[in-house]
Amino acid sequence: MEQFTTLTAAMMPLPFNDVDTDQIIPASYLKVINKDGLVEGLFSRWRYQKDGSPNPDFVLNQPRFAAAQVLVAGENFGCGSSREHAPWALMGWGFRAVISTSFADIFRNNSLKNGLLPIIVDEETQRQLLSLAEEDPTCTVAVDLETQTLTLPDGRAVTFPIDGFSKTCLLQGVDQLGYLLGLDEKITAYETAYEK
Repeated sequence: MEQFTTLTAAMMPLPFNDVDTDQIIPASYLKVINKDGLVEGLFSRWRYQKDGSPNPDFVLNQPRFAAAQVLVAGENFGCGSSREHAPWALMGWGFRAVISTSFADIFRNNSLKNGLLPIIVDEETQRQLLSLAEEDPTCTVAVDLETQTLTLPDGRAVTFPIDGFSKTCLLQGVDQLGYLLGLDEKITAYETAYEK
């Protein structure tokens, strides 16, 4: 898993509430057991028109947001069925963090286990970020995972919650198994002492 410590990046607005995992990555793209090809399916029902051509009105198809690594979404992002493919597809596009007022638990957990940081903010901050991103796609936010702060373009800093274990794994760039493997010496020492 890619390490996450700090990030300063542009934002992409997606001001829709209750975006479910089937909208993020439709079930027809779930035939793979790895991450290959998932980025083509990211928001595909919105990204493409019926004839298969790109929908110029959809935000992912707008060149002004091409550099965005932070997705600012509506509330209850990632609801619906459990599919690890959703954070895989978002990360495949280049997103490192998603900002919302709330996330579905399964999506949030899948994101944290794969290196995508879900950041919960209050409604006022969310509205401000959506507006800023739409008005000026070059404006950036700064994320500091160690201090759990999100710094807005105007310099205002807000804190966001994250559980200690997920934070540790992201900062170290390891998944759950990698974290356990990192304790190998301590586990061996304990087992050796216990055997005596």
